[in-house]
Amino acid sequence: MTASERWHSALDRLQREARPHALASVVGAAGSTPREPGCKMVITADTIYDTLGGGNFEWQVMDTAREALATGESGTRLEAFPLGGRSGQCCGGYVHVMLELYAGAEMQVALFGAGNVSRELAALIAPLPWRLHWLDSREDAFPEASSNTPSNERQRRLRIMPGADGEPDVATAISELPAGCHALVMTQDHGEDRAIVDALLKRGDCASIGLIGSRSKWASFRRRLKDAGHSDEALAVVRCPIGVAGAKGKLPYEIALAVSAELLTLKPAAEHRDHRGVAPEILRAAFYPVAPSPQKQSSQKSSPQQKRA
Repeated sequence: MTASERWHSALDRLQREARPHALASVVGAAGSTPREPGCKMVITADTIYDTLGGGNFEWQVMDTAREALATGESGTRLEAFPLGGRSGQCCGGYVHVMLELYAGAEMQVALFGAGNVSRELAALIAPLPWRLHWLDSREDAFPEASSNTPSNERQRRLRIMPGADGEPDVATAISELPAGCHALVMTQDHGEDRAIVDALLKRGDCASIGLIGSRSKWASFRRRLKDAGHSDEALAVVRCPIGVAGAKGKLPYEIALAVSAELLTLKPAAEHRDHRGVAPEILRAAFYPVAPSPQKQSSQKSSPQQKRA
């Protein structure tokens, strides 16, 4: 789908929302081409913003970007499009496109409960490039926005609706979360906490599961969850109590600080490489012609006899 929003506006919004996208920029062109160097287009999984000129060439750029985004790739790559060959267009020019790939939020966090600790934690997470899925079963559980409320453009608030039995339908709510979430369970009700942990374990694809409470609370939960069919190996995934080791304090803000610090220890490590972006040799080959060798230069110089002739 092509949107009417301009690429720069879409780029700003998608960055703030921490959603996967790619910025495609024409950085070099030769011969007859649809657009000039400097034109840009933003690409997401289902929408494009602006255009690089249309035609098969643009579709190839979109497919290349979406294929990379689907694998979670981040970083920069340079793609060459010979319009008469790779792209099959009659104009016959040659285009280099820089793709800047943004895989989206560094972490996906599912926070269950909108109590005092959760509110402090949501405020601490708000400035980070994480996506927060905040869930609660109560009506009007979430705080009202105010002038002091941090930006929540990366925050998704969801009410866990009642099921046919009148109890919160946690299984349906959890089924709608993205894979690989770091789940934090801290609702107002122990029974609901246990039902959420049970559903998270049944789903089986959380990056981590943390449960607020004491060791005695977890011992009680663990016994009942094991009776419900969960293995020791599965139950070992759950952290309870939560919070970075050694942290002290029982104020909601202190607990939230300890939990957010613990999440940082669970964040995937950044990949370290010798260079960032497009490899220097590829850029040199793309933008600078290869200088002729000294032997070729000397052979191209005419001799005095040739000049007199």
